[in-house]
Amino acid sequence: MLSENKKYNVIGVMSGTSLDGLDIAQCEFWQENNNWKFNIVDAHTFKYSSKWLPLLINAHKISSSNLIELNNKYGDFIGEKIILFLDNRNIDFIASHGHTVFHNPKKKYTYQIGNGANIAATTKIKTISDFRILDVSLGGQGAPLVPIGDKLLFSNYDYCINLGGFANISFCDNNKRIAFDICPVNIVSNNLVSTLNLEFDKDGEIGKSGVVNFELLNKLNSLEYYSKKYPKSLGREWVEKNIFTIFADNNIPVNDSIRTLYEHISIQISCNLNKGRVLITGGGAKNKFLISLIRQKNKQVNFIIPDNQLIDFKEALIFAFLGVLRINNQVNTLSSVTGAYADSSGGVIFDV
Repeated sequence: MLSENKKYNVIGVMSGTSLDGLDIAQCEFWQENNNWKFNIVDAHTFKYSSKWLPLLINAHKISSSNLIELNNKYGDFIGEKIILFLDNRNIDFIASHGHTVFHNPKKKYTYQIGNGANIAATTKIKTISDFRILDVSLGGQGAPLVPIGDKLLFSNYDYCINLGGFANISFCDNNKRIAFDICPVNIVSNNLVSTLNLEFDKDGEIGKSGVVNFELLNKLNSLEYYSKKYPKSLGREWVEKNIFTIFADNNIPVNDSIRTLYEHISIQISCNLNKGRVLITGGGAKNKFLISLIRQKNKQVNFIIPDNQLIDFKEALIFAFLGVLRINNQVNTLSSVTGAYADSSGGVIFDV
């Protein structure tokens, strides 16, 4: 049984598929009247250097021995950034998601680099990592993992949507938590604007300047994934095979491609919403044009975009929370979300 008086002081670490940087958040968690409460004490994003960015982008292409080496070096890197971030502040433990290189639950594997053993050895702080592997071994998608946090920390919203590398959604249906990846977002838009030597489409201005190509839009909306029932999840491999090839086959201006992508995203999100209160976080929440398209298609929905700290660090916050649940042997992965044959408490603990 968890103590009502116990306050956990935890570091949550997240690196998303859009490669915006390494998110580190110091978070507090405690219980009041059997309800979880939280506070983000401090948070920072460490942008990837010109050395690290290509290493992470190309991690899926290197040899197995080089990947093992990168796994350890990236763990050291995470540990070093945590030390820099903490500046001698004391915490209870670290919960690190790592950076996803491979995700293929059909073949029962998922792989996130950033070895928890290296993080623990570098920081001398207890570390929890590899949150996805147990669920995949139990027949689940290993994703999404954030919904347990949505359920226990953000229950005052009807839906939680994160717009990161992918858009994912989480909601309750007949007292059962449902969640899945909707469609790719920044993993595609960032790739498209990279041809203009840009990292991302600020405020959606490039997409806003384009026009919808309906032939391209129909191809995107017709992809088989969108007609599949949940549980389901997306990964880089699927995007490279199904999305990048579609854009490569259409010789249209970049701004028209991005405008069409935004139309596609707003349509797919709309297909999964009814009326209610919707919390939107992730980097895409700052894309003013994309948000305007989503609002236009959902007049009965009340969209809430929180302050920048929660927009940027909600996933790091929730991975810190997954660590709290893991330390207490509480369920932190929901089979109703992932399709596994049992709920589980995932995460490998490295103590020093």
